[in-house]
Amino acid sequence: MTARWQWILKQIVRKLWFRASLFSLLGVATALVALGVKNYIPADVSAEIGADAVDNILGIIASSMLAVTTFSLNIMVSAYGSATTNITPRATPLLVEDSTTQNVLATFVGSFLFSLVGIITLSTGLYGTDGRVVLFAVTIGVLLLIVYTLLRWIDHLARLGRMSETTDRVEKAAVQALEERRQHPFLGGSPLYETMSVPVNARDIYSSKIGYVQHIDIQALGKLTTGEEDRAIYVHVLPGSFVDRRTRLASLVGQETASDDDVRTAFSIDARRSFEQDPRFGLSVLAEIASRALSPAVNDPGTAIDVIGRGVRIFSLWAQPHDPESEAKTGYNRVFVRGLNADDMFDDFFGPIARDSAPLVEVGMRLQKALAALAMSGGPDFLRAAQRHAALALRRAELILHLEDDKSVLRNLASKVGRSG
Repeated sequence: MTARWQWILKQIVRKLWFRASLFSLLGVATALVALGVKNYIPADVSAEIGADAVDNILGIIASSMLAVTTFSLNIMVSAYGSATTNITPRATPLLVEDSTTQNVLATFVGSFLFSLVGIITLSTGLYGTDGRVVLFAVTIGVLLLIVYTLLRWIDHLARLGRMSETTDRVEKAAVQALEERRQHPFLGGSPLYETMSVPVNARDIYSSKIGYVQHIDIQALGKLTTGEEDRAIYVHVLPGSFVDRRTRLASLVGQETASDDDVRTAFSIDARRSFEQDPRFGLSVLAEIASRALSPAVNDPGTAIDVIGRGVRIFSLWAQPHDPESEAKTGYNRVFVRGLNADDMFDDFFGPIARDSAPLVEVGMRLQKALAALAMSGGPDFLRAAQRHAALALRRAELILHLEDDKSVLRNLASKVGRSG
């Protein structure tokens, strides 16, 4: 549960340009620090160290870092293109936000600017003999950092854009979002159950944009409910919902002084879905990876089986006990929010995989076993959803499979979904 400004700050920090800019400023500041430290260097130290060597070292760093940065950018673009073509375009933002890649590029750019500023300052004679000694010492430190970064970059390139690495990132993003939602099932508000009705005197607030809800600032909505006890806000959408100008975002009760824009500001809407507050998006992307692997052009059932296993891990996390009443402790108990629906989550993940794996009995077997495991690990909602998808997957397979033995295997597995022993 994060405020809107915190969420925006996270988005900025994850941008590639942010770290590159930060490291660039650090590189410039590091090159200029010798001007302030040179007065503290003893004269005998300046005489003993051949500080003139710093000119050549800075020249080598400047030329090599520019080439390495350009080369690294080409590799990144190729890796992103490969992930977009062979895996799914929806996973590419996770690769762009990779901290290792951003740190490597930022280090290269910062080192280039450090050497460039150092060369310019040396040519003006501002450093003097003592300043050259300081710059020489700092340059050695920068060289060690570059060597470490290059070694780390080489190791990272072996995995960048690969199927397993990208799928790991999608699973991690889905787990993080689901763990956050498990701790706050109603985003920090109170539960809005299906049996609850919105008061007739509520004022509806409609979206002014068309797109996907990326983030909901429950804290901002909660502040609108402080004061009188009859104030309440009923939220009708969740992160990941597609909205247009006819979609109700929320309904307000006792909020005569609150404007529509006060409420709309709490809903961040953009053209694309975000992983952070939307666990269903992570499940959908994993299902898309499996579906692409099952396409005739790729024909990789092993990846689909691997994705099913990842899905079981994610769903098992959601099946762990959590206390809905803990939401009331946040102080926003007058903001009512719907929780995640097990049927929707199962539809997001198992629906596409069952459709595309119907001709492959080995994937169908793994799918039925996964549904059987989830049926026993969750509550009644998991049981109903698992049995429904087991029956649906079986019907899809029976329409396509020709060998009766294959159909019998799947019928036997489907009949065990929801049964103990």
